[in-house]
Amino acid sequence: MLRQKFSYLTMIIVLVIGIVIGANLSSLFSSDDIYIQIMKLNDVLNLTRKNYVDKIDTQTLVEAAIQGMLEILDPHSVYIPAKAMERVNEDIRGSFEGIGIEFTIINDTINVVSPIAGGPSEQLGIMAGDKIIKIDDEPAIGLKNEDVIKKLRGPKGTKVKVTILRPGVKELIDYVITRDKISIYSVDVAVMVAKDVGYISINRFSETTDREFKEAVEKLKARGMKKLILDLRNNPGGLLSEAVKVADEFLPEGKLIVYTKGRLSEYNEEFYATKEGTLEKIPVVVLVNQGTASGSEIVAGAIQDWDRGLVVGDTTFGKGLVQRQFPLNDGSAIRLTTARYYTPSGRLIQKPYEGKKYISSSEQTKKDTSKAVYFTKILNRPVYGGGGIAPDFVVKTQNLTDLSIDIRRHNLFYIFISNFMDENGNWIRKKYGNDFEFFKRDFQITDEMLDNFKNFVISKGVKWNESDYQKDLPYIKAILKAHVARFIWRNEGWYPIMLEVDEQFQKALELMPQAEKLFASGR
Repeated sequence: MLRQKFSYLTMIIVLVIGIVIGANLSSLFSSDDIYIQIMKLNDVLNLTRKNYVDKIDTQTLVEAAIQGMLEILDPHSVYIPAKAMERVNEDIRGSFEGIGIEFTIINDTINVVSPIAGGPSEQLGIMAGDKIIKIDDEPAIGLKNEDVIKKLRGPKGTKVKVTILRPGVKELIDYVITRDKISIYSVDVAVMVAKDVGYISINRFSETTDREFKEAVEKLKARGMKKLILDLRNNPGGLLSEAVKVADEFLPEGKLIVYTKGRLSEYNEEFYATKEGTLEKIPVVVLVNQGTASGSEIVAGAIQDWDRGLVVGDTTFGKGLVQRQFPLNDGSAIRLTTARYYTPSGRLIQKPYEGKKYISSSEQTKKDTSKAVYFTKILNRPVYGGGGIAPDFVVKTQNLTDLSIDIRRHNLFYIFISNFMDENGNWIRKKYGNDFEFFKRDFQITDEMLDNFKNFVISKGVKWNESDYQKDLPYIKAILKAHVARFIWRNEGWYPIMLEVDEQFQKALELMPQAEKLFASGR
């Protein structure tokens, strides 16, 4: 009898404990609502799979649900299907075949962050800020990243037509782009632009950037470089680790380069300069524009905040969200924003956004008429927050006339010079050999050449505007000469000639004495 009573008592106690535990578990789940929402999602998936009028691929439904979840977060949290994973990282590993652009999808629209230097899109004149609204005459609104990649990339030599909406231009612009192999080198060029002034252009931060950069610096130092113009225009960023290494080259050991803050403390990080860098004793001017984003903003911000150099150009893109990639069991992944980047002075690099939509400057101004003021770490100079890196000296990107834009869009500068080099390349190479400086001083775009170019452009159906032509004549002469130089000396021929008509670069060169004074004051 006693054993039976004990058995009943034990059962009651176990039952009560079970009820209590169950109640607590239910409370635990319902407090965060995760369990209920997962069950809800599971119910919808099963109901749809069983009852929908057509047969449905469950994987498609699940991927659509994941994409929908990430859609409401921020501009850079994305789902990456397994089939797209290999292509996602091509730009930081080696090469690919396509049209050569960095893009981001904002508000369902493909936005060009930057054309890849030397690629077919850059050759035709596609610009940062352009919006691709059609691909091969089909609407391109609402496409996902993998859809865009599939449509724009393809075998070398094949063609794709894109229709561009360009801010400030009323008419849509059509480009027919011939795909090519896009070799990904971080350093476009490293050349001397004055007796003791070097110029280095970095187009992205990939696995080899710091190594390439150090090699470029050593090459220029051997040629007498004592000052540097670092060009980060149209640099969309890339690997944080490489951007930090490049910034480290300018800063003494122990200086904060960038820090991140997230909701979880595990995503709060600080990155400091380590050993002595190769450029700690060299004055620098950094060139930026609206295509300067992410890692390149980190470099520019660190140099500005520590009074190591001047920043010249346009306010940068304002991409300051940190993404971590989380692999899923089928080979796909999600890339989630886990933190935000801040410069050493405390400026948030990320510009304002709501969901996937960035808030325009005009909308932001309506909400807040003043930008937050911060101060540099050494000289206490004012610098400004609000998204992106505001330059010390604003020099807007120069605008070309419609005539030059139309000529570039049809790739007629390149085609004309290609034909010209077919007929004249041998004597030009024979006369100038490997002496680029002789070519730069001596070779001229003659009036006869300009007349031939005009007739060529008109023959291709471009409407000629003499007023536009006269206004852009220095640019037209420069780009024709630069194309000739590129045939022989590649980028080391192209850049020095185009920089002669580059207003932002010329301002940077002009400001070098002021950068020297800043450098001396900040030591």
